[in-house]
Amino acid sequence: MSADFLDECLAVLSRTPKTLDALLRGLPVAWTEATEGAGTWSPYIVMGHLIHCEKTDWMPRAMMILEHGPARPFEPLDREAQLKAPQGRPLDDLLDEFGELRLGNVDRLRALALQPAQLALVGTHPAFGPVTLRQLLATWTAHDMAHLLQVSRVMARRLKSDVGPWAEYLSVMK
Repeated sequence: MSADFLDECLAVLSRTPKTLDALLRGLPVAWTEATEGAGTWSPYIVMGHLIHCEKTDWMPRAMMILEHGPARPFEPLDREAQLKAPQGRPLDDLLDEFGELRLGNVDRLRALALQPAQLALVGTHPAFGPVTLRQLLATWTAHDMAHLLQVSRVMARRLKSDVGPWAEYLSVMK
């Protein structure tokens, strides 16, 4: 990535809540609770996951790198914590909470005024070992894009049997 790495990440990270809000707010439950089968996540479950990550993953780990370096390993992330949380909150509430949490995290990240050398600072991941702050920020950004893709794919595949022969031309249906 270019010298503007952090600005590029922030450009995506700051847009994700509005993108998900525009895509999901006010949709019928049939769209937001659709899955690709047993053990897969609906858009609703993805929102719970994103909220959990905003609270326990990205910024806490960035601060761990900045404050402790490799000396203090990250806490393991429960990637499915949202499945253990109480369900039934309205999706609009989840969208609002995610938007607020992300805005706060983006503001905190900007306020750090990170310098290029700081992106090379190392922390310790419980499974991967040494990781850099740059890798963490790149993963946060790619994670957003992956879940935007997942939400869109799940919603598109909900119509798989309805598109008929056009499924041949829609790569998302394969």
